[in-house]
Amino acid sequence: MQHHTTILLIEIGALLFGLGMLGRLGRRVGMSPIPLYLLAGVAFGQGGLIPLSASEEFIAVGAQIGVILLLVMLGLEYSADELVGNLRTAAPAGLIDMLLNALPGAAFALLLGWGWEAALVLAGITWVSSSGVIAKVLSDLGRVGNRETPTILSVLVIEDLAMAFYLPVVTAVLAGLSLANGLSTLGVAVVTVVAVLVVAIRYGGEISRFISVKDPEALLLSVLGLTLFIAGVAGELKVSEAVGAFLVGIAISGPVAHHATQILSPLRDLFAAVFFVFFGLSTDPADMPPVLLPALGLAVLTMLTKVLTGYLAAGRVGIALPGRIRAGLALMPRGEFSVVIAGLAVAYGVDARLAPLATAYVLITVVTGPLLARLSDYGWFKEWVRKRMAAQRAVQKPLPSPE
Repeated sequence: MQHHTTILLIEIGALLFGLGMLGRLGRRVGMSPIPLYLLAGVAFGQGGLIPLSASEEFIAVGAQIGVILLLVMLGLEYSADELVGNLRTAAPAGLIDMLLNALPGAAFALLLGWGWEAALVLAGITWVSSSGVIAKVLSDLGRVGNRETPTILSVLVIEDLAMAFYLPVVTAVLAGLSLANGLSTLGVAVVTVVAVLVVAIRYGGEISRFISVKDPEALLLSVLGLTLFIAGVAGELKVSEAVGAFLVGIAISGPVAHHATQILSPLRDLFAAVFFVFFGLSTDPADMPPVLLPALGLAVLTMLTKVLTGYLAAGRVGIALPGRIRAGLALMPRGEFSVVIAGLAVAYGVDARLAPLATAYVLITVVTGPLLARLSDYGWFKEWVRKRMAAQRAVQKPLPSPE
């Protein structure tokens, strides 16, 4: 037991120190450290250089906490009223998002002859962007306060809420449950989401007043404990833990939200890094080559459809061309939900090729997505956007009336 504990400490210590060096390297060369964290996970995971066997369970739990902290921190940026307003405005964008990104995945599975169950699964994998990755990218690039960010978050929240209904349905289908059992599971998910939303909107002020900002230690323990508790309850009720954490952040407002953001930021950065490493650890590089080309083709197609989704969603609320492009580029990475959906397919014996395809697909989007999100910061890209906007203004400028 003592030997296992010391090996655990050695592995975790070496891992965190290495991540710190990778994060420093990434920022020095002007890129998000997320791809480096993922590749580090691949290097030390199944089939990698040195498997981290002793710390695997700790990293798995830390990864869950990382996603929860990323989402509660996003929720703290917005009030319940802003959330409801954004959801109403973004509902058409959510429908466009589903059509543009779920249908290619379903069609891809059918073209490969994998059957309609695999099509249902792959539709979910290609549909949902990674809230955790995108939250980290927005933070790293200093875009949390940008005008297009509420639109990005609205699309993500609609996706996460949709997952609260999609996951029970796909689980029932894969398990071969009766229609009554499937509807019962879905009903529990719907009631849970609505109940948490009502509490967040109506009683968010009382919750915030109950938590003191005068004692940093008590504030940290209260907010973190409440977030983990609600996320766990949401997960038990077959609703996404990420949705539960996001709604806790929405429910907390005022000075409590401001101080909680400052206190939780270091914890978020720590556990978010662990999350990205964990994703890489679960990937065996030997499984990738046979499915790499199909995964690459699917990734390119659905990254383009995500760019179009963000562009259209931001355009609907009057955001200018640069913000529309930033919104589209930000939405490209897939992540935690795609992995969960693929795991369900594996557990219920859907086509064995689906798991490595999904893993390769997610890795491609998660590694390239944060890199491509920086395109809008480069001078040549800004110059191209300025020329496009100038050309649009020239076309829209009315001709002088004849005298």
